[in-house]
Amino acid sequence: MSAADVSRPSSYRWLIFVVLSCAYLLVYFHRTCPAVVAADLMRDLNAGATSLGLLGSAYFYPYALMQLPAGLLSDTWGPRKTITLFFSLAGVGAIWLGLAGSIAPAIAARTLVGLGVAMVFVPTIKVMTNWFTRGEFARMMGILMALGGVGAYTAAQPLAWLSLILGWRGSFILIGAATLILAGLIWVVVRNRPQDKGLPPVPDTIGDPPGSDGLSLGQGIKMVLANPRFWAVAVWFFITPGVFFAFGGLWGGPYLMQVYGLSKTQAGGVLSMLAVGMIVGSPLLTWISDKILVSRKHTMIITGAGMSLLLAVLYLAPASFSLPSLYLWFFLFSVCSSAIVVIGFTTTKELFPVAIAGTSTGLVNLFPFLGGALLQPITGWLLQIQGGPRGPYSPAMYQQVFLFYLGLALVALVCACLAKDTLPGRKAARSAA
Repeated sequence: MSAADVSRPSSYRWLIFVVLSCAYLLVYFHRTCPAVVAADLMRDLNAGATSLGLLGSAYFYPYALMQLPAGLLSDTWGPRKTITLFFSLAGVGAIWLGLAGSIAPAIAARTLVGLGVAMVFVPTIKVMTNWFTRGEFARMMGILMALGGVGAYTAAQPLAWLSLILGWRGSFILIGAATLILAGLIWVVVRNRPQDKGLPPVPDTIGDPPGSDGLSLGQGIKMVLANPRFWAVAVWFFITPGVFFAFGGLWGGPYLMQVYGLSKTQAGGVLSMLAVGMIVGSPLLTWISDKILVSRKHTMIITGAGMSLLLAVLYLAPASFSLPSLYLWFFLFSVCSSAIVVIGFTTTKELFPVAIAGTSTGLVNLFPFLGGALLQPITGWLLQIQGGPRGPYSPAMYQQVFLFYLGLALVALVCACLAKDTLPGRKAARSAA
């Protein structure tokens, strides 16, 4: 085999990565877009706080429930078919949401969106395990999460601007059409592994440890669920990104508008820092984990402590921030609650053989979306029992929400302390000692 033959996969894999990254960008747009148009949704759909929470969480329930099937389909049916079919459903759901005339069809449309985009992240990881080397994987995960941050950014201030031009309905119809177009592009470009393109395998991809060959589906699930370290990471995933989805993905917008009197575009500017935190934080935390701390676990502990501190400050002073301080708070909150998930996913993947990479990642990926699904309506309920179905809600009412979030963050910090450090360099250092 010539040197040119060996190098060919390295060029085509970047095209695959770009296309899948665009899909993940839209996944994050769909995930966080309700926050900046929440007031419009409540008005036009005649929805109260609890109903709005249900609309937001309708994305998360199917997303959570489909994570195990996503892993199974990635390991059996193949990522390319899985992503194309389900991503097309997400496009249809987004268009339906833009046409919805009341809260019930809007919830149904949002459910379809969640079902469709549920089949992007886990299959993408499966593709990456075949196209990128062991040493490249964590770095590529960091880049992927950063591009998800770009999607979150477009769901903040750019969506606020777009909704002023097209309205929120026109905006969702447009993004639904873009989702359908990208689904077709995925079918044309993506291949599950280099061999499917007639290319040689990429050398030094992540391999299985001895004795892991031939694992059945049941054995793979049992291996994952029987590992107590998996459950520490799973609870951490339920809380940490769950709080991010609840506040950053929905209730942060109403909080900024009601407590600080910000306009939609001003609130969108502050919420855009959630995206900046992901874009900057995902590769930064990967670099810190790999090169500075040489530890997945210690990185999770530090960000867990940071998240707890940030929520404590917000609880103590819910209405006392300056506008620059709000920008800084939302940036740091994103780093500690969203960007850090790249370390959590890498930790999960490294706990198990690559033969069940889809299954293990799919199982753990169920938990952050269960967290978002439950915490969004719970937040709405906490506000509604204090200030009625439509508010507006006072700083003291939001303060009770922040106390609830703080308690959860402290539990997540304990889980980070119980997690296993899976970084190969750390394990090698212990073996050599």
